[in-house]
Amino acid sequence: MNKKSPCFVVQKHQATTLHYDFRLEINGVLKSWAIPKGPSTNPNDKRLAVPTEDHSLEYKDFEGVIPEGQYGAGKVTIWDKGIYDNIRDDVSMAKAYQEGKIKIRLRGKKLKGNYSLIRIRGRSQKAKQQPWLLIKMRED
Repeated sequence: MNKKSPCFVVQKHQATTLHYDFRLEINGVLKSWAIPKGPSTNPNDKRLAVPTEDHSLEYKDFEGVIPEGQYGAGKVTIWDKGIYDNIRDDVSMAKAYQEGKIKIRLRGKKLKGNYSLIRIRGRSQKAKQQPWLLIKMRED
């Protein structure tokens, strides 16, 4: 069976503050994280990734201005997009997301190669609000 690869998109979002929305297609929706400094291609950088609400798949193509008074008001442009592969053989993407240990190979125009998205465990935070780190993996 030839299965279509899931998509990812990074949207540059000039809302109250500039940030980048990193979105992965998982089980028919876009799981989303706000990354204040944007994704990095340097394995020495660890980028904070704050979970945000899921979006429908149609949102992967959105560019435009969200009007004042609406949630996320501001300009949105597509910074990068492409497809990705789950490089963990032991679990599905849904399970990797649930565990907070995602390892993927991005195939975009700007972002290429292996990345980890790891949830940071905290004692006092609710699981849904716990921050993650996006890290470019070292490749030989």
